[in-house]
Amino acid sequence: MAEGDRALAVFIDFENLALGFQGRRDRFEIDRVLERLVEKGKIVAKRAYADWSRFGLYTAPLHEAAIELVEIPKRAQTGKNSADIHLVVDAMDLAHSKDHIDTFVIVSGDSDFSPLVSKLKENGKHVIGLGMQDSTSELLRDNCDEFIYYEDLMKSPTLAPVINSQLPETKRKAFSLLLESMLALRRENKEVLWSSMIKDTMKRKKPSFNETYHGYRTFSELLEDAQKEGLLELDTDKRSGTYVVTRFASEPEGRRVPAERRPPARRRRTSGRPRVAPLAGRSIAHGTVATPAVPERAPEANQQEGPTDTNESESKA
Repeated sequence: MAEGDRALAVFIDFENLALGFQGRRDRFEIDRVLERLVEKGKIVAKRAYADWSRFGLYTAPLHEAAIELVEIPKRAQTGKNSADIHLVVDAMDLAHSKDHIDTFVIVSGDSDFSPLVSKLKENGKHVIGLGMQDSTSELLRDNCDEFIYYEDLMKSPTLAPVINSQLPETKRKAFSLLLESMLALRRENKEVLWSSMIKDTMKRKKPSFNETYHGYRTFSELLEDAQKEGLLELDTDKRSGTYVVTRFASEPEGRRVPAERRPPARRRRTSGRPRVAPLAGRSIAHGTVATPAVPERAPEANQQEGPTDTNESESKA
């Protein structure tokens, strides 16, 4: 996982969502939720809680989305807050046992989860809430670091890019994913769009993405072709030499970020141990690196270099 990316754990109180969908013609679409959340970071855990005998229509799409379905018996047998308790226990368990998970997503509008949100924040976790507008408690909404209304996921993007319909299908798909990913980064308030940042987002939105499948040797070639089609504008960062997208689609000219205001390109984590120069006397966790031994010169060499008698050396001086 690239440095700076978030690791997300998603917990879905499905029975609460079902209450929000009562009386509506549309159905809950988990794909829209996950598409929005992958823009935040990498999803590493996904669980949904409900009495699934009551929501059989949703089990197939949830299973296809690789969400773990936690079975909760009927309320008459276990009490009102059974699903809530299971969700809270699992969330706190991950918060204490998995240090790499730094972001928790609570998909619910129930105010009962407000203490959980507070405790997660107390433990240094970033908390995102997601729920229906009509069934979300203001207490829960205002306690989260961020809150996303499900209805907002159904809205079309404000910057509607136009892709030439005469292009081959493989290129159109690549450009469509490229523009969707840049829109996602703008939603996350990213001013400078580094090429590596864009590609990471594309891979999260579609893990099978590979520029070679779409006819490009490198990702830079894809960006250059998109610029030729008028979909974006590129600049080269003077410090790193990598591409930066200055604007795209119908963004205004003022969106460009001057080169002197750009933060440095983020570095990727490398596998294996970091290379450390063997400097003498360097302090490390397990002690001090010893100074390499210098081999002694042979006596003959010492004699050839000059007199060793102190008096003779002083008289010559």
